[in-house]
Parts: sequence; structure tokens; C-alpha cells
Amino acid sequence: MNFLTALIISLIFVLNLVFAPASFAEPEKASYAKNPDYIQITETLNNLKTAQLNQTIPPTATPEEIEKQIADLEFQKYALETGPGWGQCQNETGKTIAVYGPKRKKSSSSYENDLYFLENGQTTAYQWDCDGIYLPNGTQVSGLETTQNIQKIENPVALKIVDGTQLVIKNNPETSAIEFTAPFAQIFKAGEVNWFIPEVTQAAIQSRVANAPTLESEED
Repeated sequence: MNFLTALIISLIFVLNLVFAPASFAEPEKASYAKNPDYIQITETLNNLKTAQLNQTIPPTATPEEIEKQIADLEFQKYALETGPGWGQCQNETGKTIAVYGPKRKKSSSSYENDLYFLENGQTTAYQWDCDGIYLPNGTQVSGLETTQNIQKIENPVALKIVDGTQLVIKNNPETSAIEFTAPFAQIFKAGEVNWFIPEVTQAAIQSRVANAPTLESEED
């Protein structure tokens, strides 16, 4: 009887090892599935696909614009599912830019995050969560909205990226417009989110001392 009991326990243990990988994967899936950005992106993506299928696209939107929105959302959803739980920003604009990151340890600010300055040619540090970038008045950008048209920023904005995104901010040498290698989850103006979105110029940003943690500083 004792031998039979031991045999059954051994078989149960072996079966648990066989089926364990599926159960072990569940917490990782839940980590992004509960992310508010992931929930919102998935819902918006499903609604757009349904509207596209049923041909109920708003008359103000073109099929090309809807296609771009769907593609952007697909890439953001994929970044959340497969990327690390933090964003990374790389500055290739030829000038210092402002980026959003984790609150400083001794920060007394009431904002969700803090504003940092990232030098040209620098990439934010490994596991340092870059939430997005700040664009001051007068910035020329390409592909910010649903088209690739160049537009001038009339009021400063904060551009949010989702976790897992590796964003490169570049300057087009022909048009002098800022370009991005990944889509943004949201575009905020002052008062629309609890982020610091000041009224400053690019010259003011350029004069600031770079203080964002970078990969380059980790290698020194």
C-alpha cells in the first residue's frame, strides 16, 4: 500500500512538471493584460477594426488614416506584450531634448513623473523608464498625427510612449523636422494630464545641463 501511494505521488509530481510551463506563463501575461494602456489600446484597436469591417468609419477620417491608426495600435500592443516593462528614448536630433522619466527620490513635485534633459547621441539607461518626450513651441514634426505631413507645434505638448517601446527621435536633414521611429500612445497639452508641460523654447532646453541617466554613463 505504501509503495502504491508513493508511486501515485511520483506520477502526480511528474505530471506537474510536464504541465508547469503553461501555468508559469500566466503571471507574465497578466502583468501586461492588466496595464491600463494595454486595456485602452486593445479596446480602441478592436473598435477601429469593427468600424473598418462594417464600413462605419467616420466621414472625417480617410481609409489611409484608419489604416495608420490600426498599425500604430498594433505596434503599441505588441510592444506591451513582448517588450520590457519600461520605455527607452534615444536622441539623434542634433540637440538636447526634454524627456519624461521616474520621479526623483527626493522630489516634492505633485506630478506623476519628472522632466529630464537628454543630450544628442545619448540613450536613456537600461531599466530607466522613459515615459515620453516634451516638444516646445515652434517645433517642426513629421508624422505626429494620422498622416506624415510636417506640422508646427503651436502649443507645447507631451508625447507618451507605452512600456516596451524603444523610441528614436531623429532630425530630418532635408526638412529639419523631428521624426519618430515608434508611435505615441497619447498627445497631451498642459492641463490634460498630471505631467509638467511648461511654456518654454527649444533655446531654453538647449541651455539646460543634461541629467537623464543614460546607457553611455553606465558604460563609463
